[in-house]
Amino acid sequence: MEGTAVHERLNWRVCDLAAQVWETPSVRSLVLECRGWPGHLPGQHVDVRLTAEDGYQAERSYSLATPFRDDTITLTVQRLPDGEVSPYLCEVLAPGDQLELRGPIGGYFVWEPGDRSPVLLVGGGSGVVPLMAMMRERVAVDGGPPMRLLHSARSFEEIVYRDELGRIAAMGNGIEVFTTLTRARPQEWTGYARRVDMAMVCEVAWPAGLRPKAYVCGPTGFVEAVADILVDLGYPADRVLTERFGPTGV
Repeated sequence: MEGTAVHERLNWRVCDLAAQVWETPSVRSLVLECRGWPGHLPGQHVDVRLTAEDGYQAERSYSLATPFRDDTITLTVQRLPDGEVSPYLCEVLAPGDQLELRGPIGGYFVWEPGDRSPVLLVGGGSGVVPLMAMMRERVAVDGGPPMRLLHSARSFEEIVYRDELGRIAAMGNGIEVFTTLTRARPQEWTGYARRVDMAMVCEVAWPAGLRPKAYVCGPTGFVEAVADILVDLGYPADRVLTERFGPTGV
């Protein structure tokens, strides 16, 4: 019945906004109740469709921010000042409103909890969203593989999931979190304070000899630069999985 399952994922469905959380001044998480949700893997995404009163439609893709547990899913959306869809999702949509979406979509940029390889996650700006789904799944997996996240943000205030990442890092269960701030930082900041470069990746990345799997997500230039560094460090190209979007100036 594989064809039926694919058809179900590609059908548009209506979901209800149950809750909302501002992650940063410009990034909002939407908790949606989607009855009959077919399930998904960390790293997959959905298409969101908005329809205006005159019939005009706009579609955008957003990563799923949480692993599959039930009919509740979470999307984390960065508000773009000149966007067609993100301003509505961040500023207008309210609990009780409905949202049309289809998915899950994508089978390449996903992490399977059964994979025992060390995992390296590298995210630029809101590129951390699908990586967070992987981290949240790993937190729920007792004795899962070691995982490291390197997250680049422009400022302390723009670290998406900042408090949760701090809690995960403090758990000491095989997950490590490294953050670099590229533009502004608090006086007491002790993390990295520059754009991601070869030296930084060398310090954070698993040795290539361990056969780790790397997931890199963010603006196109950021993703290409990090992927090239990892390959130069000996990571096989097929072990460096990438997902990219338009520039955000990270």
